[in-house]
Order: sequence, then structure tokens, then C-alpha cells
Amino acid sequence: MAETTHPNDTWCVDFKGHFALGDKTRCYPLTMTDHVSRYLLKCEALVKTDFAAVQPHFERAFREFGMPWRIRSDNGSPFATTGLGGLSELSVWWIRLGITPERIEPGEPQQNGRHERMHRTLKEDTTTPSSPTRIGQQRAFDCFRRMYNQERPHEALEMKTPASVFVPSRRHMPEKLLSPEYPDTMKVRKLDEQGRLRFAGQNSKTTLSKLLAREPVGLNPIDDDTWEVFYGPVLIAELMLRGKEIRLDKKR
Repeated sequence: MAETTHPNDTWCVDFKGHFALGDKTRCYPLTMTDHVSRYLLKCEALVKTDFAAVQPHFERAFREFGMPWRIRSDNGSPFATTGLGGLSELSVWWIRLGITPERIEPGEPQQNGRHERMHRTLKEDTTTPSSPTRIGQQRAFDCFRRMYNQERPHEALEMKTPASVFVPSRRHMPEKLLSPEYPDTMKVRKLDEQGRLRFAGQNSKTTLSKLLAREPVGLNPIDDDTWEVFYGPVLIAELMLRGKEIRLDKKR
């Protein structure tokens, strides 16, 4: 994990375990915290966990608090997939905003331990019992967020509150998505509309990911026949040239 010393170096995100409301519908709490200050940025009672459901809440967070340099998550959807580099529609969007996805190792929740500890407190204070409706549950989350940020001191913060430590980021959300740029030491290739790569004079194309359709990737030479493939800061694959064939090894 990258070193985190200032607010907005890293935000931590997750879904607290889903649970039933009084009306028998299910609630999926999306949570975002700042790693250094422990400030609870968002706690949203969602009905789904896909890109369409979560993206508007991240956009609101970026417009309200500015953008972090990194976002740390587990390897589950919608934050990651089993595809190249673990990229998902959400993490590709982050990269195009200039944010680096940072994923904990599978089965190692302690790597996001501060966030998990907040989840235990959230569960104790807001879900036992849960509210009859999603609107009521959101009110409970909003009340918890105010108390957690403004009233509850943290020993790790020298008994300060998160609100007294957190400051908004100076990185404003751009109005237009940008493609990643790469250093001069890399070769840059733009994928086609199907997310396929043509490289080293090969007649055929190698499929990388439809998520990266018409996006540039950077190729870093390891030796004459081996290249690392990056999308922005994320290593997604390794290309190995064998005569007229290209072998692709997936990286996560």
C-alpha cells in the first residue's frame, strides 16, 4: 500500500454487509472514509451495488470534498473484477479522473482495518434494529455520520474529531474525462473499438478489455520479447512475443 500521511492521499470505500429493512427490502450501505482523518465522507443506503448505482455518489463526493489521489477497496464488484488488472467500469472512470485504484489483497481485510472498524460502530449504532424503510435508514446513517465526524473523538487522532482533522482536497473534479498519459520510455498504443491491441507488426489483434475501447495503453519494455502493459498507473498484463504469436499474461 502507498504511504498515506495527509488527508485525501487515500480514501477507503466499501459496502457494509447488506441487511433487510422492516419493509423486507434490502439495504446496501456504501461507505467512504478519508484514511488519515477517518472522516466519514459518505454513508448511503443503496438498493443495488452496480456502477450505475454507485457512480453518482462518488461524483457528489468529488464535487463536495474534491478528489483523492487514491481509492482503496477490496476486490469485489463494482470496485474490481476478475478481468485484466482487476479493472472495472468504476475503476476505469477513477483512472480517467486521475485517481489511482488501490486494492487490498484477497482475504486481508486488515489492510483496510480503519474502515472495517468504522463499519462495526456503524452497525451497532444504526442497524440493530434496522429502520422500517430505506428513507428512515438513510436518516439514521446521516445522524450517525454527523455524530461520528463532529462529536466522537478518536484515540488515534489524539482525541480529536475527524471533522477537526479533515480538510477538503484542492483537486477539483474535471468537467471532461481525460485519457491517461505515459512517460517517454513507454510505447503508447490506442486500442480499437473492441478493446483490441495491435502491436509489433502483428497482423492479428490481441483483445485486452472492452472497458478500454479506444483508450491508450502504455507498453514498458522488459526485454526484446516481453512488455508490461499499463492502463494509467495500473499494470494490467504482460505481452510476450513468440515468433508470429503474442502471448498475454493477465496481471492483478
